[in-house]
Amino acid sequence: MTATTTPITAGSITISPPAGHASFVTTALSVARRTILQFIRTPQLIVVATIQGAMFLLIFRYVFGGAINSGPIPYVDFLVPGYVVTSVLFTGMGGATGVADDIDKGFFDRLRSLPVSRTALLGGRALADTGLVTWGLFITTAIGFLVGFRLHGTYTEGVAAFALCVVYGFAWTWVFITIGLMAGTAQAAQGLSLLVFPFTFVSSAFVPVETMPEWMQPIAEHQPITAMCNAVRSLTLGDPRLAGLSGSTTRYIVESLIWCVVLIAAFAPIAVARYRKG
Repeated sequence: MTATTTPITAGSITISPPAGHASFVTTALSVARRTILQFIRTPQLIVVATIQGAMFLLIFRYVFGGAINSGPIPYVDFLVPGYVVTSVLFTGMGGATGVADDIDKGFFDRLRSLPVSRTALLGGRALADTGLVTWGLFITTAIGFLVGFRLHGTYTEGVAAFALCVVYGFAWTWVFITIGLMAGTAQAAQGLSLLVFPFTFVSSAFVPVETMPEWMQPIAEHQPITAMCNAVRSLTLGDPRLAGLSGSTTRYIVESLIWCVVLIAAFAPIAVARYRKG
């Protein structure tokens, strides 16, 4: 079915509707701008994410830190890289709630009437959510240094680790966008988002995998959060062996990026298909 457009004549002026479609980039940037403005106008979203990140980091650092043996490095140097990675989930889950809220308010219904790419619409949302995740990463990293974390690798490796976390954030936004589209309501989206959090605890984020029960270790080793933590830890420590890892830094970076591709390839098509279905 194709839509036809008819010029409108008002007196001596003829107004013709715009021809063609908005470009992918223009559409994505427009949606991203609108979402970022939402964040700015509701600063409690940013404040809550910041306070939540600081609170859990302080709990793990000072409450559990003394009871956990992290090998040749202080526990704070083991913890902070893993926690920074998991903060992507703590901050990113707000994206699921935001998408569900947009659906509930009819915003996505209005967008469906426009001659624009559906993938670009969701891509813009993912881009804006990644911006919020990046801000959360910056705050969490700063708090990590304040509670005693120190970079053992080079500054270049530290910047590379932060950039990897931003990439992880973009990959996980597609998971949360999919959850938001399927949930229907903001409350349901928030509840469903909690289903991803077992990944953070059954991983190397907070404790070495070898300290877990034998039946749990294969699960913890072969999941995305562990791969991402291994990569960031290898970069920030400057030597994977300090974190009890036997492989090379390059290996862990490649593994983590493969997981990012898998997450995007798995959830982006589902999100777009769900959005088109309405």
